[in-house]
Amino acid sequence: MPADRLKRLIYRSCYTGTKELDLVLGGFARARLDRLDEAQLDRYEALVDAENPEIYAWVIQCETPPAEHDTDVLKMIQDYARASLS
Repeated sequence: MPADRLKRLIYRSCYTGTKELDLVLGGFARARLDRLDEAQLDRYEALVDAENPEIYAWVIQCETPPAEHDTDVLKMIQDYARASLS
């Protein structure tokens, strides 16, 4: 897995433009991205390309994500967020 891809995704995760999302995605990215396989990284990258308010609503489970983002990666982020907030 290319290190520059990980660095780019971590940076994008930490600077989304929404403080709450920065905290969740940034923390998740730093802690877990290096454990994801290429297909999971593809799904993560597609997720961070979505609109910030939607991503946050999906992560905190206020809205149901569309099928293309309702993946194992989103579930990992939701679990991470739940654990971080408790």
